[in-house]
Amino acid sequence: MAEKNKWIKKLVTILVIAAGIMSYYGIPSVRETMNQVFKMLASGDFGVVKDFIASWGTYAAVISFGLMIFQSVAAPLPAFLITFANANLFGWWQGAILSWTSAMAGAALCFFIARVLGRDAAERLASKTGLRQVDAFFEKYGKSTVLVCRLLPFVSFDLVSYGAGLTSMSFGSFFLATGIGQLPATIVYSYVGGMLTGGAKLFVTGLMILFALSALIVMARKIYVERQMKKGEE
Repeated sequence: MAEKNKWIKKLVTILVIAAGIMSYYGIPSVRETMNQVFKMLASGDFGVVKDFIASWGTYAAVISFGLMIFQSVAAPLPAFLITFANANLFGWWQGAILSWTSAMAGAALCFFIARVLGRDAAERLASKTGLRQVDAFFEKYGKSTVLVCRLLPFVSFDLVSYGAGLTSMSFGSFFLATGIGQLPATIVYSYVGGMLTGGAKLFVTGLMILFALSALIVMARKIYVERQMKKGEE
């Protein structure tokens, strides 16, 4: 029975993904909208994301929720742009609730995809190299990996979700750790996002770029040191 349920889940997941792909290639309006979303998120422009969500009027919150889930599956598009936009459009605490719940939904979907379809599917949707790095985190921290990584803003939210789905970790433990670990960053990003106007926007954008570069330098140095240590051991 368990094996049968597993195959049913796998079939349903494949059919849903196939339907999405067919819609993209078969329906011009869907393809045009999706291309716009890809371009918008890849641009890194908070203002563009905000204007796109706002353009949907009364459906803005629903579109934002969908965007967050979409960026989760299509890792590593930047989620903080959506969080900033939510706070700016709906107020910081309402935006925080919207961003947190939609991020949780996206994390659950990534976990489910990896758990049902396996590593090959996760690597196609995310990154083979990135998943290997996440594997190293799980080897080092075990079940605490999800909580630890959620508290580190330079570790990809989506890669951790996919990586967790490839382990024996239960969904309940994953979901609880994600909820707790994601909350501080969501509150901070939402509070900052609610103030992003004019000079403040430019200032925060500069800080984000500086922080990202600093994180990359730290990670690159850590990888280099670990490789040198391994060579020394060999």
